Amino acid sequence: MLMQSPAQLLASLNEQERQEWWQALSTEQQASLKYQWDFWARPDQLEPVGDWSTWLALAGRGFGKTELGAQWVRKRVSEGAMAVALVAETQKDLEEVMIPRLLKVTPPEEAPEVRYKPVRLRWPSGAVAFGYNGTEPDQLRGPEFDTAWVDELAKYSKARETWDMLQFTMRRPDPRVLVTTTPRPIPIIKDILKDEKTVKTVGSTMANADNLAPSFLKAVHDKYAGTRLGRQELEGEIVDDVVGALWTRAMLDTGRRKAAFDGMPLDENGRRIEMSRVVIAIDPSGTDGDSDDGDAIGIVAAGRGVDGRGYVLEDATCKLSPEGWARRSITAYHRWEADRIVAERNFGGAMVRAVVRASDANVPYKEVTASRGKSARAEPISALYEQGRVSHVGSGLTDLEDEMVLMTANGYTGERSPNRVDAVVWALTEVMLGHQVQKPDTASVSIPSMARR
Repeated sequence: MLMQSPAQLLASLNEQERQEWWQALSTEQQASLKYQWDFWARPDQLEPVGDWSTWLALAGRGFGKTELGAQWVRKRVSEGAMAVALVAETQKDLEEVMIPRLLKVTPPEEAPEVRYKPVRLRWPSGAVAFGYNGTEPDQLRGPEFDTAWVDELAKYSKARETWDMLQFTMRRPDPRVLVTTTPRPIPIIKDILKDEKTVKTVGSTMANADNLAPSFLKAVHDKYAGTRLGRQELEGEIVDDVVGALWTRAMLDTGRRKAAFDGMPLDENGRRIEMSRVVIAIDPSGTDGDSDDGDAIGIVAAGRGVDGRGYVLEDATCKLSPEGWARRSITAYHRWEADRIVAERNFGGAMVRAVVRASDANVPYKEVTASRGKSARAEPISALYEQGRVSHVGSGLTDLEDEMVLMTANGYTGERSPNRVDAVVWALTEVMLGHQVQKPDTASVSIPSMARR
């Protein structure tokens, strides 16, 4: 028979019984328990035993990952850790999520002094923590640590680069890294799981139900229970390829190319590949884009290299006002020295043209008309990937790839609209299949359906 933890025993009481139990304690007893994580934590929030280097905590929203991470860092410092790396997805997350939680879980007499810009935390013991974010992995060059907490790694735009740089810093005795993240089936997460020095914790949102609002639990359960997104975001499950998907993770990873300093692809020998054509494709959403309720405006840069291959260079998809996404598209046009901007006429394309022209009348613009559905348009582009003729450049295309692996011949299986997929399909159709399409001198062209090769 398994023994229950103090937290489990306390959780087995109803609210009134818990209040009575707490009130029966003296003020001193209450104070002593407040910061005893071993008492309050669930077993799945406690550090695993054994000789491990990386603790990968894959858990759903609301599981208590941030609390787990902050408590673990506090424990490591109390046991003698002296050099800590705190790595967040963004600087905002570092300053507004990780650091406040660390301060909250630490008794005032043990609390570190905090300095910002750059982020430094110094404990009374002399231990020091340095703050980093997943958008600037090169910041991790130079220092060395014995402890690191990496939060939401699966969401980083430069996840692999950040992780690789961090590994070179773990040079002190008994180095240990904790990764707390909602899972996504990205390659670096799979690689960490394969490492024999990794231990894994998997947890669901419901494991922390006692500390979450019933209205929140009901809302997310009613909307996402039984869905792919629910398995990932609520159950903490790594959900891999969809049966019948037009793209698989392996297909996307196989042809991936490293990026040069300017974002252009490098060949297998590290030589820069020049582009013979580059286009910026826009997939309008039909909404103003400047709201969380509306769909994103898909914006993708893709080119055809002098080697004849297709290259996906950037996903600039956004939720901005028409003026905002028009500027973003034109900025991408100039950054990549593109030949033109391409947008679908059927669903807001006329508006796109007007907005782009208003922002920069000199940008070459082309409207395309869809004669088939999204899946039918995507199939010939999927065939190019199957033939090994398209490469993604760098590791900053995570959100686009997450959409691509949810597109099947029968439609899109994800949430909302696949605007990133639509944009990449238009871009690659233009640069890779344009020779198959009659191209009159007018500003509009209809893309016919093409059977899978």
